Amino acid sequence: MSMPISTWAIRNPIPPIVLFLALTIAGLIAFTKLPVTSMPSVIVPVVSVTISQPGASPTEIESQITRRVEGALAGLRGVKHITSTISEGTSLSTVEFHLETDFDRAMSDTRDAVTNIRDQLPRSILEPQVQRVEIDGGALLAFSVEAPEMRAEDLAWFIDDTVSRNLLAVPGVASVRRQGGVVHEITVTLDPAKLAAFGVTAAEISRQLALTTIDLPGGRLIEGEREYSLRTLGGAQSASALRDIWIGLGSGRGVRLGDIAEVTDGGAEARSITRLDGKPVVTFAVFRAKGASEITVGESVKRALEDSQAADPSVTYKEIFSLVDFTQTSYQSTLYVFFEGAVLTILIVFLFLRDRRATALAALTIPLSIIPTFLVLYLLGFSLNFVSLMAISLVTGVLVDDAIVEIENIHRHMAQSKGPYDAAMIAADEIGLAVVATTAVICAVFMPVSFMGGAAGKFFIQFGVTVSVAAFFSLMVARLLTPMIAAYGLKAPAHHDDKPGLWGLRYRHLVVWTLDNRGKTLGIAALSVVLSFGLVPYLSTGYLPYEDYAQSSMTIELPRGATLEQTDAVALRVVDILKKHPEVMYVLTNAGGETGVNTATVEIKLLPLKARDVSQRGFESQVLSELTDLPDVRIKFANSGGSKDISIALTGENAAALDAAARAIERDMRGIAGLIAVGSTAPSEQPEIVILPDFAKAAQLGVTVQALSDAVNIATIGDIDTNLAKLNHDGRQFAIRVRLASGPTTTLDTIGELRIPTSEGGSVPLSALAKIRFGSGPASIERYDRRRKIAVEANLVDLSLGDALQLISDLPSMKALPKGIEAQNTGDVEEMTELFSRFLTAIGAGLMMVYAIQVLLYKDWIQPFTRMAALPLSIGGAFLALVLTNTDLNMPAAIGILMLMGIADKNSILLVDYMVERIRQGVPRREAIIESCAVRARPIIMTSLAMLAGMVPIVLGIGLDTAFRAPMAVAVIGGLISSTALSLVFVPVLFDCVRDFEDWLLPKLRRLA
Repeated sequence: MSMPISTWAIRNPIPPIVLFLALTIAGLIAFTKLPVTSMPSVIVPVVSVTISQPGASPTEIESQITRRVEGALAGLRGVKHITSTISEGTSLSTVEFHLETDFDRAMSDTRDAVTNIRDQLPRSILEPQVQRVEIDGGALLAFSVEAPEMRAEDLAWFIDDTVSRNLLAVPGVASVRRQGGVVHEITVTLDPAKLAAFGVTAAEISRQLALTTIDLPGGRLIEGEREYSLRTLGGAQSASALRDIWIGLGSGRGVRLGDIAEVTDGGAEARSITRLDGKPVVTFAVFRAKGASEITVGESVKRALEDSQAADPSVTYKEIFSLVDFTQTSYQSTLYVFFEGAVLTILIVFLFLRDRRATALAALTIPLSIIPTFLVLYLLGFSLNFVSLMAISLVTGVLVDDAIVEIENIHRHMAQSKGPYDAAMIAADEIGLAVVATTAVICAVFMPVSFMGGAAGKFFIQFGVTVSVAAFFSLMVARLLTPMIAAYGLKAPAHHDDKPGLWGLRYRHLVVWTLDNRGKTLGIAALSVVLSFGLVPYLSTGYLPYEDYAQSSMTIELPRGATLEQTDAVALRVVDILKKHPEVMYVLTNAGGETGVNTATVEIKLLPLKARDVSQRGFESQVLSELTDLPDVRIKFANSGGSKDISIALTGENAAALDAAARAIERDMRGIAGLIAVGSTAPSEQPEIVILPDFAKAAQLGVTVQALSDAVNIATIGDIDTNLAKLNHDGRQFAIRVRLASGPTTTLDTIGELRIPTSEGGSVPLSALAKIRFGSGPASIERYDRRRKIAVEANLVDLSLGDALQLISDLPSMKALPKGIEAQNTGDVEEMTELFSRFLTAIGAGLMMVYAIQVLLYKDWIQPFTRMAALPLSIGGAFLALVLTNTDLNMPAAIGILMLMGIADKNSILLVDYMVERIRQGVPRREAIIESCAVRARPIIMTSLAMLAGMVPIVLGIGLDTAFRAPMAVAVIGGLISSTALSLVFVPVLFDCVRDFEDWLLPKLRRLA
């Protein structure tokens, strides 16, 4: 079959040259504009609903708020999961929608659902907050700030105002979040004795201040010929002025605020303490906008801070953590692998052809295929991220395959005394259909990955598209430029030697033997396939390979009731232990915060991997063993996703049975070797002071339960922020918080003496209306899909995720779960299960497309099975390589196996295509098979070695950031070796058998027709 496009290119060289010159220039311009990110930007429709009821316990919030919110959300269209976390005073429900759900519609539906049940929720809640959850990775950069001349509250305001304003002006910066420091606040500390003497309550003082210390508009007045606006100015301008404000006591009486309270201008009560290497510090993190380049944004942020420091030398900024470094390393690693693979591929071509011009021609294929790919990525809105860059590095060995096949065939014809021009014309047409078929197979294998659905499909769309586009451009180069340049640029060899070498003769004899012993050969092939799939039980499975980020995240949890100072003291002890390790550069701790004053987070920055003797995981294992001596402390390390390596979620409505099941599974999991830091999320008991109203007395005095709650709440922590009075100063507003003194001066007796206003205008002490006693309740509650949840978690050491999951599922406690309790896989386990399920679907779709393409190209329904026969042979080699190297069958290994499907089928196409062509030319079948094997063996081996050349350095760990790519390289190397060796032996026999079957079947079909 002739392929006139190559003939046209040889006869008309100018158009192809202009075309690729334009594509190359456009690709280079697009490359400079492509954003560089760590991961693709994936929009997952997740909406959060936050409802606060200050002072309410988790059990009250669960029954009065969370269950009603979940019931309203469950009926929305497209809901996948509803997850709720309930802590003191707050209910957070997160709704995850299916990926195909429109995000704006999801937001609107969620907001409407919450609005519809607003009247069913307690009146004391704050306004519900419905927000998008932007899942786009963690902070890009984190800095510490030192300003010795500023007070803590002034430094916090400087970051929130000046630093944030400057950085938000940097293109690509989405938000700036501060950690540490305190908010500037005016504190009005009440004297309980004086409150009792004057008969006034904390709630009355707080609300009077909110109504009096305020500036309000008063309308307008026309006086003479001018119009004036009226304003009522009641706002205090300073703390001293606030002391002189009069508080009404009723019956025409009043008292100065300064006479019954102490007014302090300073910071709010600290609920968190941030330290760097044990010293107090204020930090801030920078988050990038979606689609922005991490490297570009990171450099711009650093320049902006350098300018700020130059303008104000009294403020010093220090970078403490950076995602930009990881992104830069990944980017450089991909370029390293790309150039390394290109050089080794070119070297292999030269070793086979011994022709400098032919080698240069093959080398030209790589940039001419990759650079135009950047243009397509830019037009599609993709970025240079971990996935697309991995695709580029992976496809490097494939890009040159088409050119190698073309050049090798041209070289073979020149060895038969043909000139370069004639050899290029004949060889290009001769090999054309095979080259088109092999590239179409590559695209057919990888394109389904882009559309396999789910989170994995969204994540890998850039992978499949990048590989397919690059392969398409390599086909264009092979069909347009390669034969054209060969025709005008190659030189015929001085010596023509058609005699096969020693290895060629041995291979020819092997092919002859297989054709003479077809039964034995097919039996060996069948046995190879059976043994290959017999390796499956010995394979360990996982989700993502372990990577050393030189950064560890630790969580410390003390028993509920621990104070912030106690938590901070434990964090300091942990810092002392960590700093004894030479691998540790510095440690950032944050005691308290949103998760409670009894918890602390510890971020540990390690030396680069090459500068230390222990891996990140090894370091974490050592540290955990050293920290076991700390009493009454839970310590755990989190992976890069913020959770432990394995998480088993138990759900049910019976809290006691749920807790018992979690404890039993946790106990059994501690006996599994390879699991460390085993623990659960079972909530600890929160110590409480319970106020039990005397309803008879309260009814007589006209006091409601709401009045009791408000009095206690405002007296101990102050009113809710929206109700607080404000003080205006220098264009800023400071909250005025009225409360009793915190600390040992406020006791249970103080609470009992709080005055409660009655309906008759008087007041009585709280102890006269209610009993006050100690109690306890759950500190927090987690819910999953409208049921209570406790997760049993662990980290892995020398144990794969799949093996760990199997061992856990075999535990007696897992097989004997109480009635009503269910176990569900979450975290990496859920992702792994979904990933492999969708990958199998994508592989099935790819195989169907490969078969369909070959049927269309070759107009044959049976022979495509011969070409696809090498697929199971390649998978066996991949499995064997994974078992021998003790490598998990994880996501990158699955990608490698996917890659093998295209490569193995490519080799078979080259063989069978030439066999069919020679038979069509009248050559006897046996002679055509032997000749085809001899002719096509060299290009097959060349292309396989070119692919192997780029994979070996990755397996050996040569270069940067090879941890993720290593499993992929192991699978590709094992599969390439087996598929290349076995397909060269078995495919000729299969072709011969299939032709016999066709010769038997076709006459029968013709008679039926």
